[in-house]
Amino acid sequence: MASGSERVVVVGVDDSSHSYHALESALDLFFTPFKSNPQFKLVVVHARLTATSVLGFAGPGTVDIIPLVEQDLDKTAELVKKKCTEVCSGKSVEITSLEVIEGDPRNIMLEAAERHHASVLVLGSHGYGAVKRVFLGSVSDYLAHHAHCSVMIVKKPKTKHASHDKH
Repeated sequence: MASGSERVVVVGVDDSSHSYHALESALDLFFTPFKSNPQFKLVVVHARLTATSVLGFAGPGTVDIIPLVEQDLDKTAELVKKKCTEVCSGKSVEITSLEVIEGDPRNIMLEAAERHHASVLVLGSHGYGAVKRVFLGSVSDYLAHHAHCSVMIVKKPKTKHASHDKH
């Protein structure tokens, strides 16, 4: 828990609609109602994967591909930062810290929550089923069990099919 009255919300983002929805939900819950008297500081963290973790293999020709993958990951990180800044600006919320840290998202988010003495850690849920979670791992599940603060996992509402929409 944050010392004194300084409470911190750490939001983990990737380049998915799920994480942007989680960011917006965090803003709506923790910041928008208190615009004139903010109750929390906002820290947004993007865990940038490493090129080798994206490629998932090392073999002949990998060395030639790594710089291209690194460029793509850097470009994605810049887009994530820009989108987060836009979302927060749109709701008149100031970001205390916007970080891009390279590594495994589970470790990055756990360390960020501890480093910033988070009161709450907010993450989006990709909604993977049990089998997919086993193979891909669930960052939110890991953090729910290992973080030393409250963890809010935000599910994006399922969109209705066009045939169910009434215009």
